[in-house]
Amino acid sequence: MDETKKGFMQNIGDLSFKKIDETNYEFRIKILENFLNTGGIAHGGFIATIADTGMGNAAHITAGNKRCVTINLDIKYISAGKLNEEILGKVKVLKKTNTLVFISCEIFGSDKIIASASGTWKIL
Repeated sequence: MDETKKGFMQNIGDLSFKKIDETNYEFRIKILENFLNTGGIAHGGFIATIADTGMGNAAHITAGNKRCVTINLDIKYISAGKLNEEILGKVKVLKKTNTLVFISCEIFGSDKIIASASGTWKIL
């Protein structure tokens, strides 16, 4: 089984992730009905999950494929994601030390920014 589809991640859907260069990564996912809140827009927990996942994948690769865990995650919700909209996450590794990786992320909808996030990952 694909590592990204085990446990909780099997609830996320088809999240694609790719490395652009040594410090930049991207992920994409379509907003499905089960990712909406009662107001009919993308649930904040869904946005937080994909930000954490995209940045966590970047931390893992940056750390030489070592396991990493999220120490902190800061999210700013800017606009709403809508049903069937494809989301593009742009991830940037800001700094890596021997034990930590610092990362930022911007999440875009079809014509706007939906959220920005930053966080720190501990290399295990």
